[in-house]
Amino acid sequence: MNRRAFAAFTAFGVALPLVAGVSRADETEKGEGPRGKPAPAPPSSALSVDEIVARVEAVYDKVTTFKAGFRQRSRYDDRGSAGSVSFEKPSKMSFRYTKSGNRVVSDGRRIKVYEKENKQMYEQPLEVSLFPAVLSFLSAESKFGQRFRFSQRDSKLLNAKDSHVLIGDPLQPSSASAQLVFYVNARSYEMHRVLSIDAQGNRTRFDFIDSKLNPKLPPGEFSFILPPGTQIIRL
Repeated sequence: MNRRAFAAFTAFGVALPLVAGVSRADETEKGEGPRGKPAPAPPSSALSVDEIVARVEAVYDKVTTFKAGFRQRSRYDDRGSAGSVSFEKPSKMSFRYTKSGNRVVSDGRRIKVYEKENKQMYEQPLEVSLFPAVLSFLSAESKFGQRFRFSQRDSKLLNAKDSHVLIGDPLQPSSASAQLVFYVNARSYEMHRVLSIDAQGNRTRFDFIDSKLNPKLPPGEFSFILPPGTQIIRL
């Protein structure tokens, strides 16, 4: 992720416009909801939304720790960025960006976002950041199905034939995400992609790779020692 994209993404808890796997023109042709959000479509399988959500919960309710690789895409970062993410219930998280050396760390109360190139760290309350929303399927604060009003979109429209695609409207208003799109593996019911859309229509997409459930995480994964000379910006 380049400096411009990462700074804007982290400083305000929202994302820059993202390439979401289908073009804007394609989405307009196939129909959208208010503010450019994906419109509900006929289910792509015989399972109901409630049944899909229940199967996702059955997978992640048993999880206490999580680790995966991730890819992140941005219109202002055409090459994308990648790294690894770790999570521990109830809400600790750690993102490591491989190429840039950037870090995102939360102890479950506040979140710290370190931008290595600019020698800055943004610190803000966890609830106003995008990152917890992206990992909301892992949260222990409430069940996945209790956090959103769900509808289903036809996975064929998004070239995701081996997935269930769920549109999640948060039941609690959030400045970080007005809507999330969850891509669920149709066999394992694990989450392999999350797309976040904010109130302005900005999009952020995370693809999870080689997910591991209940791995042993290294000590200190959710703490971060700042390099000397780092400017701290509290939001």
